[in-house]
Amino acid sequence: MPANPWPRAARLVRTAAAVAAVLTAATRPATMRESATPRVDAAFESFWEAAGPEAAAHAVGAVLRSGATFDDVLARLKKGRSYSARVSRGVVKLVRHTPERDYPYTLDVPQSYDPQRGYQVRVQLHGGVMRPTPVPRGDGSVGALAGVEQIYVLPQSWAAAPWWAPSQLENVHAILDEVKRTYNVDENRVALVGISDGGTAAYYFAMRDTTPYASFLPLIGFIMVLRSPDLELDGALFPNNLRNKPFFVVNTGKDRLYPTARIEPVLRELQARGLSVTYRPQPDNGHDTTWWPHVKDELETFVADHRRTPHPSTLTWQTDETATRNRAHWLVIDALAPVETAETRADLNDSTAGNGSDFGLRTVGMRITAVVPSSNAAGFGFQAGDVVTAVNRRTLPAHLDLADYLDRSDPGTTLTFRVMRGVTPVELQGTYRPAQTPRVSPLFPTLRPSGRVDVTRQGNTITATTRGVAAFTLLLSPDVIDFTRPVTVVADGRRVFEGRVPLRVETLLKWASRDNDRTMLYGAELAINLPRSRARAGN
Repeated sequence: MPANPWPRAARLVRTAAAVAAVLTAATRPATMRESATPRVDAAFESFWEAAGPEAAAHAVGAVLRSGATFDDVLARLKKGRSYSARVSRGVVKLVRHTPERDYPYTLDVPQSYDPQRGYQVRVQLHGGVMRPTPVPRGDGSVGALAGVEQIYVLPQSWAAAPWWAPSQLENVHAILDEVKRTYNVDENRVALVGISDGGTAAYYFAMRDTTPYASFLPLIGFIMVLRSPDLELDGALFPNNLRNKPFFVVNTGKDRLYPTARIEPVLRELQARGLSVTYRPQPDNGHDTTWWPHVKDELETFVADHRRTPHPSTLTWQTDETATRNRAHWLVIDALAPVETAETRADLNDSTAGNGSDFGLRTVGMRITAVVPSSNAAGFGFQAGDVVTAVNRRTLPAHLDLADYLDRSDPGTTLTFRVMRGVTPVELQGTYRPAQTPRVSPLFPTLRPSGRVDVTRQGNTITATTRGVAAFTLLLSPDVIDFTRPVTVVADGRRVFEGRVPLRVETLLKWASRDNDRTMLYGAELAINLPRSRARAGN
């Protein structure tokens, strides 16, 4: 069998469907078939046949030139492509080719696959990522971990391409796109499941690429593995991004790697701070999946009960990189800005353990990233961006963390700090009187400045709370926004936009080509540029 026999068969079926559509349209009133012309049909045929987002973007031009109206384009996008019944079923072994490397993966497709209905999809990440080569386990099927009838997507990870590499984020996203172009997938029933290393990676994916998935199911993994410097992650991880989706978590009591006694304190704290999690510990099992028969039905019920909302009314997203990993559904962070004050909103990255001294600085090494308002440090005159070079004339090594050094100082001591403020040396002096507060330490260190946006939508009013963000874009869908009425955007307590927003077919096609999603369509982009003072002040 050829590596990919589907496109030709799909073209034959879709061409027949297109001809039938033209004949049917000829019997309709002229007002209904203004844009149902052969030219529009041909343009959409090329759009649907596109092999990926880049090819689909190239096909957009022909659709625009065809004269199709916004309403017609929207209706066609919601209906989607015609799917062929002549596709491979059972275990299908495929390879995604890139200039850097090949990424093998397998699909496990029901023999009863029916192209007329949308299928639930489970993207399953395996364990053992340090294997030297990407060889599928067993016959490449989901095997004993099968659940209800669905399409299983089983990508491969190995030492050169572990799950937490940026290339794997792109790879899994692209594989899912390929599957949706060939099989009829219910876009709102795609769950990401991980086992062992794959379970750990489920947290990673949730913090980096939440949009395609309805839920995340980490099984016998541990989020804190991602803290290891040996993983050499690209940028920081932000637990606040876990807020966007529900989790179903299984860990075991006799696991030699991640026993429940080690897992539960972290998981319970995340849950208390806002993580939506269903936790099912298996006390008598080890680092294996022998518990699967006891959990399978509840897991599948959880997935069925937690369909994705394509345009959720609330979103949280945090990032330190605006070229990539800067989007959650209809929120896109475009530009970051410096901040001068510490975060005041609930932060899933905060871990508390007993009481400790809080001088009022947030630091990375000797660099001040934020100053708590009205704190002891604020009285000294510290500013975000200051770099401490000496305390009481004692030069401090750059690798030392200032907070750790200050913990050894006695309250009531007079301290003199020498700092570099840009290129200017500044001396700050005062009495060290830290507040006694719950000791807070980050689950994941902040390596560079980041920005966070929390948005809520109620009707045509969108409210945003930001920190460290200079600009963001709101993607507006006709499914949730009334474009006949003004849209209002309030950011950090200030009205930053109010007015009518025009629908644009170019925007509709732009995001449809990227997302390949019949339920997540956007008719307008609303760019919000925050006043510099607000961006700097955060909350």
